[in-house]
Amino acid sequence: MRFGPVPVAEAAGGVLAHALGAGGRRLRKGAVLGPAEVAALAADGVAEVTVARLDPGDVAEGAAAARLAAALAEGAGLVPGRAFTGRANLAATAAGVVAVDAARVAAINRNDAGITLATVAPWARVAAGGLAATVKILPYAVPGAALARAVDAAAGALRLHRVVLRDAGLILTEVPGQGARLAEKAERATAARLARLGMGLCRVVRVAHRTEAIAAALATLPGDMALILTGSATSDARDAGPAALVAAGGRLERFGLPVDPGNLTFWGTLGGRPVLGMPGSARSPVASGVDLVLDRLACGVTIDAEAVAAMGVGGLGRELPVRGHPREPRSPSRERMGD
Repeated sequence: MRFGPVPVAEAAGGVLAHALGAGGRRLRKGAVLGPAEVAALAADGVAEVTVARLDPGDVAEGAAAARLAAALAEGAGLVPGRAFTGRANLAATAAGVVAVDAARVAAINRNDAGITLATVAPWARVAAGGLAATVKILPYAVPGAALARAVDAAAGALRLHRVVLRDAGLILTEVPGQGARLAEKAERATAARLARLGMGLCRVVRVAHRTEAIAAALATLPGDMALILTGSATSDARDAGPAALVAAGGRLERFGLPVDPGNLTFWGTLGGRPVLGMPGSARSPVASGVDLVLDRLACGVTIDAEAVAAMGVGGLGRELPVRGHPREPRSPSRERMGD
């Protein structure tokens, strides 16, 4: 592509780089100048204009954006929007989480500076119709060979995993002296989390904070997923919540995340359905480590050891006021006052 100022008399067929007024109307940036526009500019006394001219093999910005977006969307559960000013957005066809192949995205962005792809964070939750990625072609055209390389790298770069579970049951454990408002807060926050995924909270059961009581509740709890939020923090894989999962005949897959808030999350399976143990920070509606697990389980995504290890990058969230054990130690005076 050639770019630069040319005499107005030679500007026909060029793409206007900067908006101009001519003949009482506004010529927008990106307009292709025809004989009438050139004549109007000359009549207004404009001597030269800055234009872009495509070379053989170049692909115009709109066509390039549309082609790359279509390649990214194919088989990915995403739909490309109409390309405009070199941009084409990709939207989710349903609620779910977006898997991102970072190496393929990097290959696209490394290929040519004029071809860019921006995505949501890996495994980010999106609503139906939500934006998952955007393609932006920066110049007015890019070489066809560069676009072809980007299209080749696009296959498998993105994939939407749809929510496959309909609802969940919630077990809340209670400890002596615990106020009713704490359980109510947990129920509201959990219902809101599920609603963001298009899931419902089908039942809430409150039991004593004992392994046998939790195990008994798990045996009869309805829902495609079982959730446990204990009144006392889970501090070990043999603590009441994880132990109840095993006692009920289930399998504990993992206790602990390299994410804060959310370190004390655990999960496993029982009777073919996922069971998620939520930490105390889940009483807040603010996103935390529990969402990284809940969202993927709801979409049928397996969370292996490598996936857990990767959560530590960017895993430090903001402090939550609901946490019983904040990051910074309390002052001696506050310790004595019990707050």
